[in-house]
Amino acid sequence: MSPDDLADRVENLVHRDTQVHDAGVDLTVSSVSALTGPAQVDFGGGELTEAGASQIDPTKRTADDDYGWWHLGGGTYLVEYNESLSVERPVQLQPRTALVERGCSHPTLGVSELPAMPLTVPPAGLQLKENARVSTLLPLG
Repeated sequence: MSPDDLADRVENLVHRDTQVHDAGVDLTVSSVSALTGPAQVDFGGGELTEAGASQIDPTKRTADDDYGWWHLGGGTYLVEYNESLSVERPVQLQPRTALVERGCSHPTLGVSELPAMPLTVPPAGLQLKENARVSTLLPLG
């Protein structure tokens, strides 16, 4: 599958010309939540519970700004994407290089849909702008 074919399976791209490139399709962040309570994982799945989470509101630097920023301290957060994906065969979801070069990361996964993604931020923190490209989808094989 080519990056263009993959992009055709991604809905709600913010700006296709920027997000689709030779390697794959970049995904943008729509919301960030702080983890506020423990999750639960058991053997059989009957006692699974999600972690408590509280959405963080972005703040605008000036009144004229169209988009705000999330001011994240060190720790783990959950991010959700603007985009959605529906494919039969999994594709690879990985952190974007620009994110990793700033000390942040998230797991690399094979996905058929886009989950809420745990984002790890270093102790120095991260300023993350609304709609920032944080992840990349890559075709597999």
